[in-house]
Amino acid sequence: MPADSIDPLDAGAQTVLDMVREANRPAFDTITPGEARELFKAGRKALSPEPMAVAEIRDLTMPGPAGGAIALRLYRGVEAASLPALVFFHGGGWVIGDIDTHDTMCRHLARAARCAVLSVDYRLAPEAKFPAAVDDCYAATCWAADNAGPLGIDPARLAVGGDSAGGNLAAVVALMARDREAPRLCYQLLIYPAVDAGMNSASITRRGDGYLLTAATMRWFYRQYLAAPGDAEDWRASPLLAPSLAGVASAYVLTAGYDPLGDEGDAYAERLADAGVAVRLRRYSGQIHGFCQNGKIILAAHGALDEAAAALTAAWG
Repeated sequence: MPADSIDPLDAGAQTVLDMVREANRPAFDTITPGEARELFKAGRKALSPEPMAVAEIRDLTMPGPAGGAIALRLYRGVEAASLPALVFFHGGGWVIGDIDTHDTMCRHLARAARCAVLSVDYRLAPEAKFPAAVDDCYAATCWAADNAGPLGIDPARLAVGGDSAGGNLAAVVALMARDREAPRLCYQLLIYPAVDAGMNSASITRRGDGYLLTAATMRWFYRQYLAAPGDAEDWRASPLLAPSLAGVASAYVLTAGYDPLGDEGDAYAERLADAGVAVRLRRYSGQIHGFCQNGKIILAAHGALDEAAAALTAAWG
């Protein structure tokens, strides 16, 4: 596991922290889930960069595994009859966030990787407890593979990915796809993933306060998400606890040095490597959790997403 770097906090990240402090924004763990969702959406307006132009955007729906419909948004970065595809799961602690809050990230990845991105509006907690989000995300990935022709995507070049809670869901879907032998995935893109619901890593304490995402907020997210305390031991909530990671899709894991989740993301990459999975770990030592979404202020976000897109492009060949 990489040791903490002596790199100072990125100047843009410090500006974001200062903006949040000056706005006197309440911590998510002190308000209701509904209030947290609205607060998160408001923050996107202040921190997200201008959306990149892409060749096409389509809003779609698919049948949900528990009845009802799941909303999806399909981005095509370039015009082509068939494109490699990333099924994307947004972050937000399984409680906040949606396909709108992550629109700029999906546009960036679609354009930079010259691919299609299918963003999934999975069910949120606490209204839908674990494993509802897992079930929705796996179902959406299967649906993408089964409908590759109408969607204009190449089922042989299908990846999953997401940020934070979405990175957790992508890691879990990759494990489920391995175990069920479908759909066939070629890559997983894990951006500062949450992979240990027990919150046992050292960075939870070391970086647990003062860097936007706090340990208290993560505990609140898990209380909303998990149906019972024992669910933290289920590998579908904590993929770091999966008995084996052998045979899962190759991975790109991005972590941040000032992130309470940084060490668990590093540990997951290490476990993947130990299991013989091709993995690249990219640690942004001067960055905070969530920085890739804050490109209006944190300029390093653009390069980080470009690098992630390059990893996807290389995986697709």
